[in-house]
Amino acid sequence: QLQLVESGGGSVQPGGSLRLSCAASGFSLGHYAIGWFRRAPGSGREGVACISSSDVSTYYADSVKGRFTISRDNAKHTAYLQMNSLMPEDTGVYYCAAGSYCSGYVSYGTDYWGQGTQVTVSS
Repeated sequence: QLQLVESGGGSVQPGGSLRLSCAASGFSLGHYAIGWFRRAPGSGREGVACISSSDVSTYYADSVKGRFTISRDNAKHTAYLQMNSLMPEDTGVYYCAAGSYCSGYVSYGTDYWGQGTQVTVSS
């Protein structure tokens, strides 16, 4: 079965850290740009970060720049989102997507979406 599986979500206090993983099953992640998106309660889905497939360039939304780091390990068919200095406004369901390219911090041409993982930042 061809799919992306996210893991690593949870509940943390403000200032805490989480690392999300996005593992590809049944296909090679190396050919795809990987985007991370999130959907906050009552809001639409927004792009957070993107990493290209070619030169491994990375792009971030202003709201997470300097706090989040996107990376990938093609040998493990896995992408990551390291999230530090988390704030309550980072709360939401986080999704990864395997797409054709990054346009800034948003990936496009998505072939695969993950099921989402919940991140809750609260004191």
